[in-house]
Amino acid sequence: MKVLVIGGTLFIGRELVRELVEAGHEVSVLHRRPEHGFGRKVGNLQADRNDPEAIRAALAGRRFEVVFDNVYDWQRGTTAEQVEATVHAAGDHLRRYVFMSSVAAYGDGLNHHEGNALAPDHHPDAYVRNKARSERTLFRMHQRHRTPIVTLRPPFIYGPGNPFYREAFFWDRLRDDRPIILPGDGRRLMQFCYVKDLVWACMKVMESPLAVGHAFNIANARPVTQAELVDALGKVMGRQPDTVRIPRDRIQQAGGNAMAAPLYFGVYYDLPAITQVISKAQRMLRFTPTPFPDGLTATYRWYQRNRSKEPRDYSFEDALLAPYRMAPAAALSAVAGPLGR
Repeated sequence: MKVLVIGGTLFIGRELVRELVEAGHEVSVLHRRPEHGFGRKVGNLQADRNDPEAIRAALAGRRFEVVFDNVYDWQRGTTAEQVEATVHAAGDHLRRYVFMSSVAAYGDGLNHHEGNALAPDHHPDAYVRNKARSERTLFRMHQRHRTPIVTLRPPFIYGPGNPFYREAFFWDRLRDDRPIILPGDGRRLMQFCYVKDLVWACMKVMESPLAVGHAFNIANARPVTQAELVDALGKVMGRQPDTVRIPRDRIQQAGGNAMAAPLYFGVYYDLPAITQVISKAQRMLRFTPTPFPDGLTATYRWYQRNRSKEPRDYSFEDALLAPYRMAPAAALSAVAGPLGR
């Protein structure tokens, strides 16, 4: 089939393009750069996905059967109107338009099924709002015009090639014999999706006629706590992490940032829990998640080959940890205060 991958040069897209080429599909990538690095087998289309006119110009005269829409502009946001314009620009030969959404589209809460309500249009977080509104727009297009829409809602995606400072954040510190800061009581839930599982789901929904008009939660079946995550990351490298629990209000007062430097627990890894149930994907797609330890082991092998050799700046963490290192054990609870914040 003729397949377009919007945003095929980074994490999910790179894995997906390789899988599509290996399966014998005719693949093109649409992104903002003049080259993509996949070689001549993969077509290269250059456009800003947030610019409807540029998208229309790039796709003019081309007929794709499948489009994978993987791109979200983190600086400007990507709106439902921009996603809708991309669908229209893709033409009338579509057999599948696969939109990469997120568990964040639910807004908040635990154990979400695909039929649960998505976040409202007035949600304060732009990413949540845009993903939820984009899905509502796409499913309206399906209902009114039979546009062959499928949406995927992964939680935290991990795996070889992760461009976000997440797994590597912890492995860097463990290699340097650093303690790991656990925010609050370390019990905040996190749910993960192995990148190769997500690509498997992409390949599955592009061919399964049952998938059209559906959303799918794609993830590990069981969430883990932040403390369990740190233990799992340590286990794959044969180390027992030394953790120090620090109340979130103290971290925030010191300037700690969950999104960017100064980080204290990896990029985006300290957010209010949103979890999902994957029984629909298991039933309809025959989805079987990769065991978390297996995915982490493969990711750690990639990390060992590709880790940055540049020294890390731990000064912010040193300042946070100083009172806990200096306080006698009997006084630690008084220094820490309530941990569940």
